[in-house]
Amino acid sequence: MQEKEHAEMKLSFIDDHSQQMKGILRYTIYKNGIPIEDVEEQNLIVTVGRTQMAHLLAGDLTGKQITKIAFGTNGAAPALADTLITNPFNKNLLGFTYPAAGQVKFDWNLTTAEANGKAILEFGLICEDMTLFSRRIRESGKPINKESDISLGGDWTIIF
Repeated sequence: MQEKEHAEMKLSFIDDHSQQMKGILRYTIYKNGIPIEDVEEQNLIVTVGRTQMAHLLAGDLTGKQITKIAFGTNGAAPALADTLITNPFNKNLLGFTYPAAGQVKFDWNLTTAEANGKAILEFGLICEDMTLFSRRIRESGKPINKESDISLGGDWTIIF
């Protein structure tokens, strides 16, 4: 009887996924410098991103740090097996902060001079070695038709 109670307690602990790693992508779209849309959506941490984290924890630091954001054109729902952003425009992140315990926030922007002509449907956080860490599509399904009067600014928070 005691062994069964111990096994049930162990399974209960293992099955508790309420604190899984997740991310929140926030951004504002500007037209001629005026905000026209604010977005806040949770994102998927893909399998290769989780593998990057395992390498970082073990001390394998080469190329594993998140350094870029990618803007792409694929509107397919994110999946754990995703490994790339379609037709990407990659840009270095502006910086990072630690807003709370177990969180890192990456700041980014896309200026009026960048990615013009692209119909942006997806976003990705990219590691220094160009591995995809996380991916998000526009929940509305409506692309951001990037032209020279459109800019974006935002942040992407990863929560452990």
